[in-house]
Amino acid sequence: QLQLVESGGGLVQPGGSLRLSCVASGFNLGNYVIGWFRQAPGQEREVVLCISRSGGSTPSADSVKGRFTISRDNNKNTVYLQMNSLTSEDTAVYYCAARPSPYRNGCLSLSSIEYNIWGQGTQVTVSS
Repeated sequence: QLQLVESGGGLVQPGGSLRLSCVASGFNLGNYVIGWFRQAPGQEREVVLCISRSGGSTPSADSVKGRFTISRDNNKNTVYLQMNSLTSEDTAVYYCAARPSPYRNGCLSLSSIEYNIWGQGTQVTVSS
């Protein structure tokens, strides 16, 4: 069974940091592009960052640029999302998703419909 499991979410004060983890099981994460997405209440799901098989990341959205970084450890079958300087605007459910790729570089697509393996999501709440 192909599965992704996110962890690391929670309640954090504005200006704080969190690191989310996404662990894959049932498949070799090294052959997949991984994206982090988020969905706030009443909002559409949006891409946060994505990471290629080689570890390069796409330019992040302006809303997270300079604050969020993505990394991967293929030996641990895990992808991370480091989130710093959090604001209330970052409150959302965060999902990781995977899509296979024949290429080591590039994310191919930032569209959620192109990703076929999804985690269950982890809630991030930024509030004082």
